[in-house]
Formats: sequence, C-alpha cells, structure tokens
Amino acid sequence: MNPLWSLSGLVIMDFLSIHLLSSLLTSFFPLGLLPVWLMSLARFTVLILGARAVSQSSKLPSWLQRDALFIFCAVLSLLVPSCVTFTDLFSPQTSAEILYSWGRTDLFLSSYLLTTASGVIWYQLFPSSEGDEDKSEGSSGSVWRLITLLKSYVGRFLIVAVFLVLSSWGEMALPSYTGRMTDWIQTKEDPSVFWNAITMMSIITLSSALTEFFCDCIYNITMSLVHTQTQGKVLRAVLRQDVTFFDTVSTGDITSRVTSDITAMSESLSSDLSLLMWYLMRLIFLVTYMLSLSMKLTLFTVLCLFVITLVPQLSGSFYQNLARRVQESLSKVNQVALETFSNMKTVRSFANEEGECLRYEARLQDTYQLNKKESLAYAFSTMANSFSGLALKVGILYFGGKLVTKGEVSGGELVSFVMYELQFTSAVEVLLRMYPDVRKAVGSSEKVFEYMDRTPQMTTVGNLRPQNLNGHVQFRNVTFSYPKRPDQPALQDVSFELRPGQVTALVGPCDAGKSTVVQLLLRFYEPQNGEILLDGEPLFEYDNMYYCKKVSVVSQEPVLTARSLKDNISYGLQEVPFDSVKKVAEAASADDFISEKEDGYDTGAGEKGGLLSGGQRQRIVLARALLRNPKILILDDATSSLDSKTELKIQNAVLNNPDRRTILLISHRMHILEKADHILVMEGGQIKESGKHQQLLDKKGSYWKLWEKQHSAFQKGNGEQAS
Repeated sequence: MNPLWSLSGLVIMDFLSIHLLSSLLTSFFPLGLLPVWLMSLARFTVLILGARAVSQSSKLPSWLQRDALFIFCAVLSLLVPSCVTFTDLFSPQTSAEILYSWGRTDLFLSSYLLTTASGVIWYQLFPSSEGDEDKSEGSSGSVWRLITLLKSYVGRFLIVAVFLVLSSWGEMALPSYTGRMTDWIQTKEDPSVFWNAITMMSIITLSSALTEFFCDCIYNITMSLVHTQTQGKVLRAVLRQDVTFFDTVSTGDITSRVTSDITAMSESLSSDLSLLMWYLMRLIFLVTYMLSLSMKLTLFTVLCLFVITLVPQLSGSFYQNLARRVQESLSKVNQVALETFSNMKTVRSFANEEGECLRYEARLQDTYQLNKKESLAYAFSTMANSFSGLALKVGILYFGGKLVTKGEVSGGELVSFVMYELQFTSAVEVLLRMYPDVRKAVGSSEKVFEYMDRTPQMTTVGNLRPQNLNGHVQFRNVTFSYPKRPDQPALQDVSFELRPGQVTALVGPCDAGKSTVVQLLLRFYEPQNGEILLDGEPLFEYDNMYYCKKVSVVSQEPVLTARSLKDNISYGLQEVPFDSVKKVAEAASADDFISEKEDGYDTGAGEKGGLLSGGQRQRIVLARALLRNPKILILDDATSSLDSKTELKIQNAVLNNPDRRTILLISHRMHILEKADHILVMEGGQIKESGKHQQLLDKKGSYWKLWEKQHSAFQKGNGEQAS
C-alpha cells in the first residue's frame, strides 16, 4: 500500500477518535486535568495501533521507521495535555478552553504542525542511521566529515567569521533605516531623521561592501589551500596501500577519485559552504530584527521553515545516489581511455582504433543516460523547492496582512518587516536549493574518504635497521596464492636459501612461480603459510625504507619515468653526485649510448621510457639498481633485450660479484646459468631440483630437459640461417 495513503488514513482515524473520546470523557468526568490525561492515554493507544498497522502494510522511508513513528505518536498525544497542565498553573480558564477545543480543526492541525516541525528539527540535527545498514556508523561521506577538512585553517575562518558578521549586520540594518524613513515621510516631524538615516545607510553600505570583499578574498584563498591539501592527502593514502589494493581496484577508478571526485567535492564544498555561512548569518540577523518587530509573525515564519525542509530531505537522497552512480560511470569511462593510451602500440598493431572508440562511446552513452536522470532529478528537486518557498512566502504575507489590520505594527515597522520577510524567504529558497548540491558533494566524497580511511591489509611497520646486513635469505615452507586466485596456489611448500656472496639461479618454465618468488622478496605480498627470513629475522620486521634500499630488482620489463636519464638512475634518492651516477652507468654499459646523445645525462627518457630501446631501458634500470649498492640484487631476465657483447660485459661486471652481494638470477638464457653458484629448478610452484650446473645435467631431470630444449632450438635456428 502507498505510504502516503496509509499515513492519511491514520490522521483521519486520529481526528475521528478525538471527537468520539472527547464526547465520552466529558459526559462521565467533571472538568479538570484528569480527563485531559485520560484522553491523551486513549489517543496514544489508538495512534500506536494505527502506526503499527501502517508500518506493517507499507514501506515507510528510512527517516520514518517504527521507532520514529512511535516517538511521533507519543509527542502528538502528550502535546495538548502538557500544554493544559502548564497553562493551568497560571490561567485555569485558558486550560478549560483548550480542553473543550480538542475537536477544533485549527488546534488539531496546529498540533500536527508543531509535532512535525519538532521531528524535522530533531532529524536534521541527529540523522537516524536506521535503514542504512550498508553504511557504517558515522559515514565517511557526512557533511561533518567534509567540514573536518577545514580544521587546519581555524584561524583563517575566525577572521572570515568576523568579516562575515560585520557584512551581514550592515546589510540587514538597511531595512530598519528604510522603516524609519517611512515613518518620517508619514509624520514629517523631524527633518534630521531623514538625513541621518540617509547618512547611516551610505556608511553601512560602504562598510558592508568592504568587509564582504575581504571576507571573500580570505575565504577563496583558504578553500584553494583545502583543495590542495585534500588532494595531497588522498594521493598519500593511495600510495600507502598494499599491492593487493592496486590489483583489485582499476587504475581508472583510482585516477578518478584522486582528480575528478576531489575536484567536484572541493568545488561543491567551497561554493556551498560559502552560501551556507553567508545565508545562515543573514538568517540570524533577520530573525533577530524580525523578533524585535513582531513575535507572532516571526514564530509563524520559523515554524513553516522547519516543515518545508522535508522537501529537500526527500529529493536530496535520490539526487545523492544518482551523483554517486554518475561518478562511478565516469570512472569506467576514464579506465577505457587509460587502457587505450597505455596500450597504444597494441591497439595500432591490431588496427583496433575504431573498436576502442566504440567501446569508449558505449561507456559515454551509459554516463549520458545517468546524466539525463540526474538532470531530471535536479529539475524535480528545484521545482519542489520553488513550490515550498512560494507557499512559505504566501503564508507569511497572509499572516502579516492580518497583523496589520489589527494595528499591531506601525507603518514603518510594517515596511521593515516586509523587507525582512522577503529577504528571509529568499534566504530560505537559497538554502533549499543548496541542499541537493550539498548531498551531491557528500556523494562525491564517499569514495574519497573511503580511500583516505582505508587501512592497508599488509602493514609495513617493522623497525629493524641493522648496521651490518649479511643478506642471508631463507624461504621456509612458503605457500602463497594471489588474492584474485585464492584457490590456485602459486607456491606450494617452497623452501630454499639465498646465501651472501653467491649467485643463485632460479629456472623453470612459464608459470612455474619464479616471478612470485620475486614479488614476495619485494614484500608486495605476504605468504599465507610459512615464513621468509632475512638474516634470521622475519622479512616484515625490517623498516620499509631501510629494506627497499638494501634490495634492488632489475626486471625484464623495465619501467622508466618521463624525466632525464640522470634522474631515472637516481630515482628515489636525493642529491646523488654526478660521478656516482656515471660510475654505475659505466658498470651497466649505459654510459656509451648516454654520452652519444646531444644532452647526455639530461636527455629525457619519454613517457615510460618510450624514447629508448628495450636494451637501453634495461641498462638504465640496472644502473639504477647498482646505484643503491644493494645487499640483495634480483636480476629477473635483466639482459633479455641485450646483444651478446653487452650481455657479456654486464656479466663480468655484475655476476662475477666483486661486491659479494646476494644475487638471485632468473633467466631463460640457459648459458648464463653456468655462472651461478647454485641453481634451483621450479615447476608448478615447487622446487623440483637444486644443485650446480653440471650436477643437474648429470641427473638428466627437469633442468636437463630445459637445457636440451633450448640447445636444440638454438642449433635448429643456426641450421636454418646457414641454409
């Protein structure tokens, strides 16, 4: 059943029961407080029974669940008897009139109006979390959470508040002087009143304009700082996350949160907060002046204000959900663009430009459909707010006209009050129109705060920083599965050692688990079972910055950044002498091609090192690893893109291990493995064989098969070239 019809039926039942109970009680009991409270108890019983039936037969909004409806019935039932009891202490005759007027329609509607207004005020100050079980207590997307971003600038906002008060006071004082001028025009008794009013109005106008100028300047500069600070916090929070987070969350989604969502949130917060402060201050001064002119009209105005706030409350919730869906859709659009740009060579090689365009346009079409719904919701919200504002304005003018006919205000006071009323109505309309925008900012901020509050699943809180690190690595019964594939173990009960001063080679077919060993050594993941020790201590007991300086990796797919070659080599280090950079570049056979370039070491590498060849990128990354003078060096197919001559130079410089490092060598070129002190053969995530090169060949096991397979392919290739 429609909740609106159910609630209307409850109100009608309440009205009829009041007439019936009033006639019954007054015929059996004498006039006094007892029948008032008995009627209240009977009315409460009727309302509770009706409310229970309504809650069971209709799906009520989240802000009007069973408990809220119970409180509403209690307040509605206790309102009249409480009023009668209070007034009986001072005016018994008035209390008797109230008792006999329970059946009056105006009193009945007034009690509902007062109760509804009280409920709205309570809900606005203390929003209920019922019906939102999917949201945690103290949702990160709350308006108060947004305001906490401003804590660092309390001093600035205090100055803004001072200028805001002065500017608002000056603007609100003008109607008062307008009323005085009206009284002077009617009486024409003292000409100086007119000129004094004109002078004061001129001074107040100039002062108000100046204070508003300073207020806006300080406020806008401060909000720019808030935006910059928030964007930095989000990026810092994202970079603090574990690698699992980046495996499960798309790059487009992260980029959208760090850029577009923060921008939308900051812009909305900046403009809406400014309007909120400005119009709230105006409302304070308006209510103060209005109370000094007419208490009755002011109370009527404020009471209507709280009632009509239900309109933006209902429309804003739907608008907020749509805003969140639009942001998610934009994130998917950005993801398609990022994937296309980052894989442009693949797109071009398959001539799939049109396919990527169609995929991008399909995502845009989804966003367009959501934007249409959002526009419709915004238009509906604006229309509802306009109607409610118009109803408020008409009601105020009607009630004010009745006060004028009774002679309760003078002509000048009437003019001032009408001007205050118009400004009051305008302020209410602005606040009502602003509310959906605030909810939109809340919707945009939810994911931002989720990233800021997210605690990494894998912590790096170790504090070990030994002066002398030997580099003895031990894998003890390590079992590991990737988060995306928990039912497919990448490593199964793996145990081995990497000894200081030795070159340990790890060899095996594709998907054997070699790269997984590297990622565990780099502390990207934690094993589900077993442990990894470094010099006898668990790997994650070491300080993260310290550990990253002691372990370097050169992968088969080196990644550079769009900066100079010198900065790429010294990446992550500060103020590195040029001689040190040049020395490691020579060791990595990179100095020759760098020196040939026009700008030398200041040559830009291009986006992801795109201006360099694959072999040049590998040599730059090798130089970057050597610059850190690591105790543990991981070479994951580090020479796969090099020619034989350059590869031999690097082998002599690195694999001969003059610095006595712990070296883990992974390569598909079997001839390089001959230089290893120890060889581990992996298959299916397990260590199948271990030993030296000749020992493993003599066993004629897995290693011998790999050797023979590559040797046969090499001979076949040479034979084809000879023919």
